[in-house]
Amino acid sequence: MNKFIETLKNIWSIKELKDKILFTILILAVYRFGSYVVLPGVNASALETAASTSKANDLLQLINTFTGGAFNQGSIFALGIMPYITASIIVQLLGFAVPYFQRLQQKEGESGRKRLNQITRFLTLLITLVQGSGYLLMLKTTPGAVDTSINPTVFWFSNMIILATGTIFAMWLGERITDRGIGNGISLLIMVGIIARLPNSVAAEVLAKFADNKLIFLILEFILWFFIIIATILVVQGVRKIPIQAAKRMVGRAAGNMSAGGGNDVINLKLSAAGVMPIIFAQAIMFLPLTAAQWATSNAGVQSDLLLALNNPGSLAYNVVFFILIVIFTYVYTALIVNPQQYAEYLKRMNSFIPGIKPGQDTQDYIDTLTTRITLPGAIFIGVIAILPAIITKLGVNTAWAYFFGGTSLLILVGVVLDTLQQIESYLLMRKYDGLVKSGRIQGRGNQGITIGAGM
Repeated sequence: MNKFIETLKNIWSIKELKDKILFTILILAVYRFGSYVVLPGVNASALETAASTSKANDLLQLINTFTGGAFNQGSIFALGIMPYITASIIVQLLGFAVPYFQRLQQKEGESGRKRLNQITRFLTLLITLVQGSGYLLMLKTTPGAVDTSINPTVFWFSNMIILATGTIFAMWLGERITDRGIGNGISLLIMVGIIARLPNSVAAEVLAKFADNKLIFLILEFILWFFIIIATILVVQGVRKIPIQAAKRMVGRAAGNMSAGGGNDVINLKLSAAGVMPIIFAQAIMFLPLTAAQWATSNAGVQSDLLLALNNPGSLAYNVVFFILIVIFTYVYTALIVNPQQYAEYLKRMNSFIPGIKPGQDTQDYIDTLTTRITLPGAIFIGVIAILPAIITKLGVNTAWAYFFGGTSLLILVGVVLDTLQQIESYLLMRKYDGLVKSGRIQGRGNQGITIGAGM
């Protein structure tokens, strides 16, 4: 306890870090306040009533979890930050297929990054208009959710503008956190929405188990949840260490095996180099069938049945597609952030090498092969964790609590918390303070999939 209090004092004594934390809290408070501002002409009570009487495993409940309840309240932030995530996916994928985007990502530096940001923002607006149309259509089909005295054209036009403005404003808040606060702003906005639903979910599960006299089952739930969190942290922070050596060079009259890290350097290949981003990407893609379903007609036949299955997180079709998307996006995002050629060139410039591997192309191929191999188990583990809610729900766990028991919510919480703590620890270490843990160092998404540092 004394160690914890001392760490808090150290954090508060660093003015720059303190200002960043306070600024982040302020922005998150603004975002949460906006989640309770209801669209004009919308009855939030009718929406919540309809949500409580709908199927418990409806995908709409998952969207509501990510937006911190804003979806079911008809809020100006009802779409949350997900349109921006979807736009980011499209831009990232275009970087593989379109030479223009490849040049922006790899060769044009800061100017290319700014151009990509402008394209992503514009695409976010277009996606918001599409998803906003589906959301307003859902409102109109919900009994009592829309004030019938308002002209339908006025209701549609005004609320489309408000929804688009809300999403753009949420995107701006996330960027401000990234620039002036602590942690990744977009991820923190998603995390704070998830945490906002946690107390009610836990309370509902506890009350239900006490009412059914299942106290032992409740205890087992929390024990299993604890071990799942530990396993998730181990995978997120897991690395494959590759020792590197410096070529012998003459120092004075003696030959020594010299290296920048004292002859004990390693290359760390991260087991989960992509972090939480594949989960966010896959979830954003899974929102697309929901938008399509809003426009599907009642006599769509097989197509309608498939859309309904893809909108149900408890269905086999949904979980199979979700799992496959996670594995694919893990490889895609890892390929984006990990460049074996860059590290092979770095080792060559430093006159270092991997024992038993020739410098140059052989080193590049070796790193690329190992990265591909260790990415597979990491991707499979994350995919299994992501579909756990569907399994846990079948065991009698409340659906709202199951979202935190495993699945996207847990992975986002663990990834974002580790990322934020890693940045805080970096400030502490720069000021000659102890880290947040007694041994080792916290690794977040701030580290790429390959890092070079001293061995243990």
